[in-house]
Amino acid sequence: MDPKKETVLSLSPVPLYTQIKEILRNRILDGTYKAHEQMPSESDLTRSFSVSRITVRQALGDLQKEGLIFKIHGKGTYVSQPKAFQNLGKLQGFGEAMATMGYETFSQVISFKIVPADKVVAMKLGLDENEMVSEIRRVRYLNRSPISLDVTYLPKSIGERLIKEDLAHRDIFLILENEYGYSLGQAELQIEAMLADESLGRLIQLQEGSPVLRIERLTFTTDNQPLDFEYLYYRGDAFQYRLRVERGRI
Repeated sequence: MDPKKETVLSLSPVPLYTQIKEILRNRILDGTYKAHEQMPSESDLTRSFSVSRITVRQALGDLQKEGLIFKIHGKGTYVSQPKAFQNLGKLQGFGEAMATMGYETFSQVISFKIVPADKVVAMKLGLDENEMVSEIRRVRYLNRSPISLDVTYLPKSIGERLIKEDLAHRDIFLILENEYGYSLGQAELQIEAMLADESLGRLIQLQEGSPVLRIERLTFTTDNQPLDFEYLYYRGDAFQYRLRVERGRI
């Protein structure tokens, strides 16, 4: 631990433990403290911030409630691997779903191309094979860590409009609805497990052969027209889908 003193403002209306929590939270999010790395001890933090142990424990307790850190009895406190979930019962974009749970998200657009539709993409979107479509590849980040590769196919005319949009910080679903006037209705999903190859692993920072959750999602408008087809590749150690089902009555 760096022995230099950290700056917290004792006269600030913001409680000391909240100030410390935000400093530590930012370090976790910006990668200063990496996933599975041991955090400084309570004693180190007490000396560093010149505060009481109780104040440090309050800050760490809040970070643990947020799922950013975890404790191992007798060993110390460690940084959590971000693990989020999305409810299959709702049709939402990734950023839209994560924002409701307080996660920070953004995307890195890897490529944006007009390509001929292969057999699967053409069938899903109701187009002729080799008809030109828009292909968008994005790496999605959760709390500043890569969590998925999204490969999205849309009709060419829509893609030519989307290329002008801020896809780093906005969900395609919200743009389609709020800017372009499309009313999204439902989606068909197919989910399976796979292993990351070298290319995918490099993009989402996984070792080759690590588990990945692969989702095919076809989204329809409310008048049942296919609009958006995607391949989503999520890190198996950082994401899960959840679904609540009920037993039918005879």
